[in-house]
Amino acid sequence: MKVILCQTVKSLGERGDVILVSDGYARNYLIPRRLAWEANEKNIRRLKEEKRKEGEKDEKILRSAVTFASKLDKISCTITVKTGESEKIFGAVTSSDIREALISKGINVGKKDILLDEPIKKLGVYTVEVRIHPKVTGRVKVWVVKE
Repeated sequence: MKVILCQTVKSLGERGDVILVSDGYARNYLIPRRLAWEANEKNIRRLKEEKRKEGEKDEKILRSAVTFASKLDKISCTITVKTGESEKIFGAVTSSDIREALISKGINVGKKDILLDEPIKKLGVYTVEVRIHPKVTGRVKVWVVKE
């Protein structure tokens, strides 16, 4: 029997796949647990419509992420740190410090979304990438100045 998977089933396939399974397995396990639909014309049209709606939703999210990234590119934040005699920073500027500076500007991003290879340990201007979407990253200028 041909069925369309409603959810990802570990040993069978991904959501939306049309697969061939035994009649008993489909009728007694997959369909009652709502893991699959019978692959008839009505359900195939239903699957195509769901994929189309999902694609439109993903495209809308991607467009908003690109808009947000362009907004981020125009923003710079200043972080003041304590320094010693030779302008050496006590401690380091981390992604959580950058996140707090961005929150004070009205931009809420996750600490893990700030892509900082290693903490900033010198004064200066840095360009830091911020992951907004798996396909979109924005850049923020971070000014590290002494107190």
